[in-house]
Amino acid sequence: MESDIGVIGLGVMGTSLARNIESRGYRVSVFNRPHSGKEDKIGAFKSKFGKSNFFATDNLEKFVQSLSKPRKILLMVKAGAPVDEVIGELVPMLSKSDIIIDGGNSDFQDTQRRLKLLEEKGLLYVGMGISGGEKGALNGPSIMASGSARAWEEIGKIFLAIAARADDGAPCCLWTGPEGSGHFVKTVHNAIEYGDMQLIGEAYFILKKCAGLDNGEISDIFDEWNRGKLGGYLLEITSKILSAKAPDGEYIVDKILDCASQKGTGKFALKTAVDENVPFGLIAQAVFARFASARLQEREKAAKLYPDSPAANPRAEISPSDIEDALYASKIMSYAQGFALMRSVSIRRKWNLDLAAVARVWRNGSIIRSVFLDRIARAYESDTELENMIFDDYFADAMRGGIERLRKAASLAMARGCPVPCMAAALSAFDSMRTLNSSAALIQAQRDYFGAHTYERIDSPRGEFFHTDWASLEAEKTEE
Repeated sequence: MESDIGVIGLGVMGTSLARNIESRGYRVSVFNRPHSGKEDKIGAFKSKFGKSNFFATDNLEKFVQSLSKPRKILLMVKAGAPVDEVIGELVPMLSKSDIIIDGGNSDFQDTQRRLKLLEEKGLLYVGMGISGGEKGALNGPSIMASGSARAWEEIGKIFLAIAARADDGAPCCLWTGPEGSGHFVKTVHNAIEYGDMQLIGEAYFILKKCAGLDNGEISDIFDEWNRGKLGGYLLEITSKILSAKAPDGEYIVDKILDCASQKGTGKFALKTAVDENVPFGLIAQAVFARFASARLQEREKAAKLYPDSPAANPRAEISPSDIEDALYASKIMSYAQGFALMRSVSIRRKWNLDLAAVARVWRNGSIIRSVFLDRIARAYESDTELENMIFDDYFADAMRGGIERLRKAASLAMARGCPVPCMAAALSAFDSMRTLNSSAALIQAQRDYFGAHTYERIDSPRGEFFHTDWASLEAEKTEE
C-alpha cells in the first residue's frame, strides 16, 4: 500500500507531525538518516507506532518508492546545510511534479533559492513555517506555507486537516503566497516570540526585584493577568512555571541557570529589518539579551566589580496593575514592529501579505497564541493599508492609557539596577515615533560637517539638499 505523504526527520517535531497526520486517516512513510553511534530512531519509531498506519524505513530509496504520486515529502531536519543535503539526495529519485516541503525554521532567503532550483528541475517546493512545539505538532499547530502554488492544491487538504482550530472553528493554516513568504512570516512570529518572552521576564523581574514579591505571588498575578487583555499561552505557562517546586520545596525556576539559548530565527528577522531599514529595536534587544545571558564569565566578573547598590527599601511604590499596563504597552510596540517589518517586505517583494490573516493564523496552535491577536486582525481588517498598529484606534487608546505606567515601570527598574532592555526599547520606540524636531537634525549636521553628506531643511521642500561650509563658519567665529 502506498503512503499519502512522507516525513523525513524523526526528532520531536517530525515524530509528532507524522503522528498527527496519521491520526487524520492518512498513511505516512517515515525516514530518518542513520547516524553512527546515535539512537536508532527508525527502530524506536517502529517499536512504538509500528502497528499504526505507518511505513518506517532507514532506506531512502525504499522511502521514496513507498509514496503515491505526486510524491509529497515533508522535511523536518535542522535548518541550513542539512536541508540542502537531504534535497540533494532526494532529487535523483523524484519525478516531475513531486513535492518537497521544508517544515523547519529555514531562512526565507534559502527557501527562495531552493524554490528556484527545484522548479527549474520540474519539481515543486514549499517552505512551511510550523509553530506550536511538540504538543502543537501532535495536536494541531499553526501553519504558514508558501512557494509553488500548484503544490498547495495537492497538500493543502492534509495540512488544513492537522492544523489547530481557532475559537471560531477556522483552521490556523495559511497559504501566505509566493516565494519564501511562509518561512518569512514564521521568522517574524519567532522574533515576536523572543520579544514576548523577554517582556514577560522583565515584568517578572520588576515584581520580584523591585516590588519584593516571591515566585508564588507572581505566579498568582500572572494567572490573574492571563484572564484579561494579556491572556495567552506564554503567560499561562509562565504562571505554572513560577509555582512549580522541586522535591526540596524550593522553586524550580530559582535553580535554573540564567543562560538562554536560541536557534537563529531572531537573528534572521533582525538581519531582514536592517536590510529593510525598519525600526526593530525592541526585538533586537530581546535577541541581544539572550546573547548577554550566554556570556556567563563576563557577567560573573562584572557582578563582582560592580555589586548592587544597597537599597533602603526593597519594596517599591508600584502596583501589579501598573506593571500589567506597562507590559501591555510594551507588547503593542513589539507586535507593531513585527507587523511593520512584514508590511515593508511584502510591499517591496510584491507578496501582498494579508496581515489580518497572519494574525488570525497565530490565534491557536502557535507559541504566541493570545486574545491580543484578534485585536490585531480587526485592526488590519478595518484598514488594509494600516502603516503601523499604533495608528489603530484601539491600540492608540491602549497606548495613551498605558504609556505613563510603562515610563514608571521602566524608570523604576533602571533606577534599581534591574535590566529591562525590551521595556526601555518599547518606550524609546514609542517616543521616537511621536517626537518631532528630534536629535537626528544634529546627526545630519555632523554628517555634513565631516563628510559633506548634505541635509534637508525644515523650510524647504523634501528632496532639496543643502551643504554648509562649516570650517568657514568656524574661521569667521575665530576672527570675531
